Parts: sequence; C-alpha cells; structure tokens
Amino acid sequence: MKRDPVILIVVAMVVSIMLVFGIQKARHGSPNAGSAKLLNQPAPDFSLASLDGKTLKLSDYRGKAVLLNFWATWCEPCKVEMPWFVDLQKKYGPQGLQVLGVAMDDAPVKDIADFAQKMNVNYPIVIGKEEVGTQYGGVQYLPSTFYISRDGKIIDRVFGLVSRSEIEVNVQKALGTQVATK
Repeated sequence: MKRDPVILIVVAMVVSIMLVFGIQKARHGSPNAGSAKLLNQPAPDFSLASLDGKTLKLSDYRGKAVLLNFWATWCEPCKVEMPWFVDLQKKYGPQGLQVLGVAMDDAPVKDIADFAQKMNVNYPIVIGKEEVGTQYGGVQYLPSTFYISRDGKIIDRVFGLVSRSEIEVNVQKALGTQVATK
C-alpha cells in the first residue's frame, strides 16, 4: 500500500506548527501555572547537597540577587546558556548576583561534577530533588530559570532557552539596577 506524499507533508507541517507554538508558550511560563503563582512571592527555601558534599540553602543567599537555574547534563539548551551564566557571575557577582545551578539529572554526582568542570562553571551546583522542583511549580522544562530579588522574592521565571540579553535584563531586574519593562 503506497502512502500519499501530500498527506505525509501536511501531517509533518501540522506537527511542526504545534511544536513551534508549544515551545513559544513554554518559554514564557504559560504551561506551568504553578510557577505563575510564585511571582512576587518569597522563593521556596530548600537545602540541597552541593557537588563538594556541603549542604547549601537558598536562604544562605538572602541579600543577594539569585539566578536559580534548573538544568541537566543531557540538556542541549542548558549547555548553550551555562557559559553565559559563568560570564554573568563574573560581571555581576561583585554587585551581589549569585548564580545557583540545580542539576536535575539522574547521573552520578561525579559525572555532574566532571560536566560542570568541563563547562568552567564558577558558581555553586546542587543536586536537585523532585520535591524542590515541585516547590517551584513543577519543573517540566529544562532549562527553567527563576530570578530572585535581594529580598528573596521571585521576580521572573523563564522556561527554555532565551537570548543572553534577555537573561541579562532579568539579572539586572533582580539586582534592582533596571526597572522591568515587558
């Protein structure tokens, strides 16, 4: 039985359009209604093990602006933005920014640590747990990034890869050096 190529092309186009709109919607948080409730609310605190075995708490960074990034070693968009986070930590760290990575892998800690070293990560990485993701509205997409102001409130969140300039604008908002304009 021979399939009609026109039907296959139409089906492929419909699937492609659905993917494009789904990705666009995901980037700006629409599908994750739980995280929308967190905007302008205190960021949920957590205690997680860092790569060096110490326990880090989000509340340890109160008074700093925090870029909280949920990621995984297998996530290609995560690999794109991690060098940007390294640069932003260097640039804005002295002004009070703290980038904090939450590895949502099932990989062994050693593999995550090797990956972070290969990426020249200059900020703390903690080993994520599903319940922490749930506290943040359920982390359905990686990367998922939350921007937390110096007073500990979530001021924005983004799902998926966005431009470096958009990330930097959100960092500046978290630091209080630029007014949000959307």
